[in-house]
Amino acid sequence: MAEKTINGTVAEAYLALLADRGVDCLFANAGTDFAPLIEALSKAEADGAKVPRPVTAPHENVAVCMAIGYYLKTGRPQLVMVHVNVGTANAICAIMNAWRGNVPVIMSAGRTPYSEEGGLLGKRSGEIHWPQEMRDQGAMLREFVKWDYELPNAETLEVTVDRALNIAMSEPRGPVYLTLPREVLAAPVDKFTYQSPSRRRAASPPFPDLAAIDEAAELIARAENPLIITSSAGRDGADMARLEAFADIFAIPVSQRKPRYVAMSSDHPMHLGYEPDAMLKVADLVIVIECDVPWIPGKRAPNPDAKVIHLGVDPLFAEYPIRGFTADLAITGVLAGTLPALTQALATRRDAAIDRIEKRRARLANARATQRERWAETLERGRDSRPMSPAWITHCLDQVKGQDAVVIKESPLTFEHMRFTKPGTMFSVGAAGGLGWGLGTALGVKAAAPDQLVIATCGDGAYMFGNPVPAHYVSAAEKLPILTVVFNNAMWGAVKRNTREVYPDGYAAKSNREPLTYFDPALRFEKAVEVADGYGECVEDPAKLPAAIERAMKAIEVEKRQALLNVVCRGP
Repeated sequence: MAEKTINGTVAEAYLALLADRGVDCLFANAGTDFAPLIEALSKAEADGAKVPRPVTAPHENVAVCMAIGYYLKTGRPQLVMVHVNVGTANAICAIMNAWRGNVPVIMSAGRTPYSEEGGLLGKRSGEIHWPQEMRDQGAMLREFVKWDYELPNAETLEVTVDRALNIAMSEPRGPVYLTLPREVLAAPVDKFTYQSPSRRRAASPPFPDLAAIDEAAELIARAENPLIITSSAGRDGADMARLEAFADIFAIPVSQRKPRYVAMSSDHPMHLGYEPDAMLKVADLVIVIECDVPWIPGKRAPNPDAKVIHLGVDPLFAEYPIRGFTADLAITGVLAGTLPALTQALATRRDAAIDRIEKRRARLANARATQRERWAETLERGRDSRPMSPAWITHCLDQVKGQDAVVIKESPLTFEHMRFTKPGTMFSVGAAGGLGWGLGTALGVKAAAPDQLVIATCGDGAYMFGNPVPAHYVSAAEKLPILTVVFNNAMWGAVKRNTREVYPDGYAAKSNREPLTYFDPALRFEKAVEVADGYGECVEDPAKLPAAIERAMKAIEVEKRQALLNVVCRGP
């Protein structure tokens, strides 16, 4: 086992150790606590030493979301650092999304210097260091991270970094939080030695109980109308092929409810869209795969006689305070183990059920054809509507994105009108509902895959939450040209929709102008990108949208600068 040695400061050792462990980037919003790190980065640049590449993000939300996007594309967790308690507070919404979405982010923050007197380098040196200190800084986000810790000294540095990475990457994955006092970072270290590669590894992923697999296979083999519902299958891109094989062997339809990833090619015969509620009526077996909310109780639920199986790394979502969905069988395991095991178990039962399987396959082919016809009719009805139909906007983007572009969905984009045939080409990861993640995530994906087209689709409210000026700055400064499409319906669509669901005949619905719901006057979002020398355009005429997209694509591909289309569309 090789060893490496560093002479310098704890900050220098910290950065070198992270780089050794595979951390490529430091997405940061700096403050007075960063002085030792900035000195260490400057020294590394002068000496040619390997450290994570620093990326200045002028807002903490953008920094965390860039780390999320980079991880989604590479599978490697990245480092975020923010300014003590205030920076942590600004980052919490993004960390909540990472927590609920099982995304490992190494979230770090400075800790206000604690020493007032004496000779410690890094001690308090400004008025802000008194009012900024907290008794327990980690308490702000402890509910949303798997682990938090304050680095006490150089002697614990290696084990602290390894523990942060290992806990973040062990299933179920999620963010961790590390605070770094300025005095500790500034402390000198003489011959700091660490092992390379690390001898501390993340825990192996949970694999399913084979007896439970056999029980599930028996239930599936006997079912007349099984149904698969998922939202987060596809987090591991290799799971797409596994799910397709599993669904295909017994002709089981798959519905992606509020999908966060590409779980199955939209061209696959077993892909039955994104609204499972109608199929729940007739299903006698529901297989819930990595889905926290497979249906809405009170609106729709499976037939009371239907059996329900839950599959996932945490099939009961133990961190949710209350979640009472029927579970006749819950199997813990990563899909990399569970889906092949189920497919293999079903293969031994296929011959006995072949007639039922093939009749179901033919029935599903007809249902799928009818479903696609309805989708086409919806698109045709919306082709010329003003304000524009989200279906038409989605269709026009689909015409230019190809198979390899990555689409970030924080918008009313309609999945029915966009083809996704490859894993890792769509992300909708605002799992906790913290708006504003789309822009930063798109930039993180682009940083990890600079040669791919990345399209960030945002609602107008989500765009404003996304700290657009800081995001556009990062796009320009880091040379990350992305296409941002704002679905501008001048309202909080979700607020309007939910108010009408609770009070369908209420005063708000009758007014057709619900308070606290509309943005008036409408904003010229296309002007915001211009502050970072990006290309911006407002589009109101549906017939002019394809040409506007072409102009935006020219700005990205030829001029190598970001582009934003402010598309005026209708709301719910």
